[in-house]
Amino acid sequence: MLTPLVETRQRRTFHVGAAGPAVFYLADAEAGGVLINTPAFDPALAQALARIAPLRYVFYPSRFGAQDAERWRAAGARTLASREEAEAIGFIDIPLEREHRFSRTIAFLPMSGRTPGSCALLCRNKPGLLFLGPILSRGARGWPTLLPQADDVSWENRVFGAVGLRSIRFEYVFTDDFESGASRIGPGADKEIQWELQNILGL
Repeated sequence: MLTPLVETRQRRTFHVGAAGPAVFYLADAEAGGVLINTPAFDPALAQALARIAPLRYVFYPSRFGAQDAERWRAAGARTLASREEAEAIGFIDIPLEREHRFSRTIAFLPMSGRTPGSCALLCRNKPGLLFLGPILSRGARGWPTLLPQADDVSWENRVFGAVGLRSIRFEYVFTDDFESGASRIGPGADKEIQWELQNILGL
């Protein structure tokens, strides 16, 4: 099931109903179709995505969202993830370096801590969109916040990455634990996340 979430002049964002880490589809005027995390491969779903925009890339914010990665790759999507996630995912077509600029308006922000190579995707042009994967989690108010997890590789790195969000402007935010009706995504997501971090970290 594809649920529209945010539509602007240059891109559309959909939630792809699936078990496990949330999957999103970004239909970008410049980059084409970008699948963020992958669900179990389904030819009918692949066709539905292609009708929205040709599927060109899969971005893995972390190893957690890599289901049927080989089959999605075989469907024609090139894989993007940090080098640190390569072994767990099995392959990476485009390894992401620090502050990697993917297109004129899309950049990647390494924010390791939950996994060694956790990385966010930022659509810079207004209204900004930020895909955080497992880096932040839904808090009591529904907005993403910094919550310790039992499998954190480095809590210190997670804190440093979260502090770095203070200098980034975005209106909408998406995380691995997205749940329709419970997760708040925007507008005004950057200010709400800063409120959350201030209360947790005293920023």
